[in-house]
Amino acid sequence: MSNESNFAESGETRLDPSALRGADDHLNPAWIERLRRNLVAGDQDELAAMMEPLHASDAGDVLEALEADERVQLVRMLGDRFDYLALTQVDDGVRSDLIEGLPASDVARGVSALDNDDAVYILEDIEEEDRERILEQLPAFERLSLKRSLDFPEESAGRRMQTEFIAIPPFWTVGQTIDYLRGERDLPDEFYQLYVVDPGYRVLGTIPLDKFLRAQRTVRIEDLMNHDLLTVDATEDQEEAARDFERYDLVEVGVVDENKRLVGVLTVDDIVDVIHEEATEDIKLLGGVGDEEVSDNVFRAVRSRAPWLVVNLLTAMLASFVISLFDATIEQMVALAALMPIVASMGGNAGTQTMTVTVRALATRDLDRARVRRLIVREVSGGFVNGCIFAVLIGLVTAIRYMSPGLGVVIGMAMIVNMIAAGTAGILIPLTLNRMKIDPAIASSVFVTTVTDVVGFFAFLGLAGLWFGLL
Repeated sequence: MSNESNFAESGETRLDPSALRGADDHLNPAWIERLRRNLVAGDQDELAAMMEPLHASDAGDVLEALEADERVQLVRMLGDRFDYLALTQVDDGVRSDLIEGLPASDVARGVSALDNDDAVYILEDIEEEDRERILEQLPAFERLSLKRSLDFPEESAGRRMQTEFIAIPPFWTVGQTIDYLRGERDLPDEFYQLYVVDPGYRVLGTIPLDKFLRAQRTVRIEDLMNHDLLTVDATEDQEEAARDFERYDLVEVGVVDENKRLVGVLTVDDIVDVIHEEATEDIKLLGGVGDEEVSDNVFRAVRSRAPWLVVNLLTAMLASFVISLFDATIEQMVALAALMPIVASMGGNAGTQTMTVTVRALATRDLDRARVRRLIVREVSGGFVNGCIFAVLIGLVTAIRYMSPGLGVVIGMAMIVNMIAAGTAGILIPLTLNRMKIDPAIASSVFVTTVTDVVGFFAFLGLAGLWFGLL
């Protein structure tokens, strides 16, 4: 039976969750329309039947597909049957708008059912006054646990960690630990290793579950544990923590405070989200769109993009000023006006290629001094080689089109100069910004484009003036 046929039956039919998506993996419009009809009708049971089987990620996609007022209505109608984990899967703007439309008591009830790291993820972007109102609704222990995590810096390991973990003393045996795990109710839903700690909760070692489960009951924990410790400071940047997971192929790692006491754990599912967020952030910064989301309205989109458009306007005015220096040259040879964008455009694209490679290498900490030197030589040399190749191509085309071998030589020489400048700027500008403790992803694109435009126009028009005696 096709997905669409699920909606042709009576309202009492329980829907197959697979009907949510079509063959192209996009949300099924008929499914969303059915949900909207149930919202209008106020049919809470039917809404629950549609939403409860969904994974949190799918539920998040449904929320993003609805209008702002429909989202609030859906969450309020579902009440305790709405899984607030879905709020970790939506854009920041959608989550903020939704929480603003809900009573603090409802949000508190929802986040109290989540793991600590998911609850923090939802609460951290809320205005402090609203967040305090929500936290006041929680039991004291949960409130203190969340506040401690929220006290850590933004985008730190402490904000991402789960506070539920299994810590055992070194003098226990495997059998005692198994009995403890079987009898203790307040354990994490999922865990990958056990942490061996002293009375002050300082980590002495770890035991992966596969190693633990293969051991005899009489084996002492201190004889079984790994002594090679790898932990993450709670104040460490989440991107640095993600790099440790990548470098050492980790699944889980302990998080310690300033006194080296175990306060939480980071798991690979959290790190996957971090890697995705950091990569997305870098791409957006390279494009000059800030923290803009797909779900943002016109005002938010304009506010995110306008500052960098202003910077681009200023740099474009600088390039325009360079062109104005050669007004007389352009008036005497109009063909220059048609050709000069080619030189600037090729340089801009080549500079962007080099800049992208450099910014990514800086983000992944792949550049040491030796590699920096090699990369500089490679990019400058590559700029020269590419310049020669395209100089021949554009030189021939120009000479044939305008019946002027001299003009072909001029644009070819300008192409070589600008391609070398593009390779040089594409690597040196990000390196310089990084040395100045400025995120190279933020401003590199603007400066690289400015250099290639200015050098390209100046080289082409200046060489043309000298070659043809127009200056």
